Amino acid sequence: NGLVPDSTRPGSHCSIAAVGLGLASYPIAVERNFISRDEAADRVLTTLRFFWQSPHGAAPDATGYKGFYYHFLHMDSGRRAWECELSTIDSTILIAGALTAAAYFDHETEQEQKIRTLANDLYLRMDWLWALNHEGKVSMGWKPESGFLPWCWEGYNESIILHVLGLASPTYPLPVETY
Repeated sequence: NGLVPDSTRPGSHCSIAAVGLGLASYPIAVERNFISRDEAADRVLTTLRFFWQSPHGAAPDATGYKGFYYHFLHMDSGRRAWECELSTIDSTILIAGALTAAAYFDHETEQEQKIRTLANDLYLRMDWLWALNHEGKVSMGWKPESGFLPWCWEGYNESIILHVLGLASPTYPLPVETY
């Protein structure tokens, strides 16, 4: 399924941020001859297919909702672990990694075209407007049991990439005032 564990502890759950960093590392691995381009493309495609086809909805055991994903997933099923939050920043890192891989895999093979299509489709599915809180800021997360977390993203920190992807979204762009 292409999931990446959060740590090396036995039984560790997947962190979707780690998956995003993994996706972004495949081009480096190819360029450094650690893995062939075809092997890397296979792994990226496996991961992107998993996220595209994974259970997506308001059910508490889904993988994601509204184009965002739960922070931690079970390694075997890819479903929500613990009662973790659907994380806007970790979803952003996941999608940024997918878009990085899509930019690298630019050959006109069927496999690399599919990588670009799936990465773009995952990005287009992110409903940034849904993630806005009552103050017009992007919430840090959401839980089906309790709704949006009380904290939001603002300032100069890791949320820069979140705001860049949200403001540039062709489907659900954030208002400029969000940043």
